[in-house]
Amino acid sequence: MRYAITHATRFRYTYPVRFARCNLRLKPIDWDGQRVEDHVLAIDPAASQEPGRSNGYPVNATRIVVEKPATDLLIESRAHVVVDRVAPAPQADDMSVAEAGRLARETNDVGALGPSNYLFPSPLIAAFPEIAAWCAIELRTERGVVEAGLALAKAIQANFHYDGSATQLDTSPAEAFAKKHGVCQDFAQIMISGARSAGLATAYVSGYLRTIPPPGQERLIGADATHAWVLIWCGPDRGWIGFDPTNGVTMGPDHIVTAIGRDYADVAPIDGIFLGQEGQRIDVAVDVEPLG
Repeated sequence: MRYAITHATRFRYTYPVRFARCNLRLKPIDWDGQRVEDHVLAIDPAASQEPGRSNGYPVNATRIVVEKPATDLLIESRAHVVVDRVAPAPQADDMSVAEAGRLARETNDVGALGPSNYLFPSPLIAAFPEIAAWCAIELRTERGVVEAGLALAKAIQANFHYDGSATQLDTSPAEAFAKKHGVCQDFAQIMISGARSAGLATAYVSGYLRTIPPPGQERLIGADATHAWVLIWCGPDRGWIGFDPTNGVTMGPDHIVTAIGRDYADVAPIDGIFLGQEGQRIDVAVDVEPLG
């Protein structure tokens, strides 16, 4: 499937901003079963652009600087991405959870996708005993690692309620776990916290998910959203496999990977600073259009 992706973010400031510097992680990455054909950034007012820092993770980063006073800043990312991927399934010869964790700890790979980089708690995803105990029910040491990961994703989908008003961007995994309500970021963080506690190398994925409108209704342009899910390192043969706990599935042809890191801080679509008086509003519109 070929997709046209548009991600527009508009900042409206109460008073003119004299200077703004933003780090953008909006260009999707090339990934297994995924190829980026082209990508364009449109910024108004005009801004200087230069490569940003990926901090050693699979991220396409750009830094922009706006030096013209403005009360309105529009950042629009447009990309064409081809996805040719079949959702992976458990196999009889998958290694166990214990074996996948042991091999991750013993690897000498310190590259961007070296599993040892994703074994331990990260700044936004700590280890919590209550999450570890709950996830351990599915992540039994002798169980096949892919089967266990999918079972945990299904358990989160079945036991947690999607509620966009229940949490905030900085809600901790423990708080979302206690509420049993949240959004895709919360469910991904809960799964990562539990999987790392079980000894598995687990990464946070930022990207997009193709959404299909209900029967009889037209697709609403701009009504899509960014999505978050999880990668678990399942051994040297199967490598990194994606699990989507919001939907209880493995990563398939409808998932488009933008960036991979330890947690949201490594992959946030936009962050930065501005010089000006207090007061801003942010509006985001995302469109994922299948082109066939």
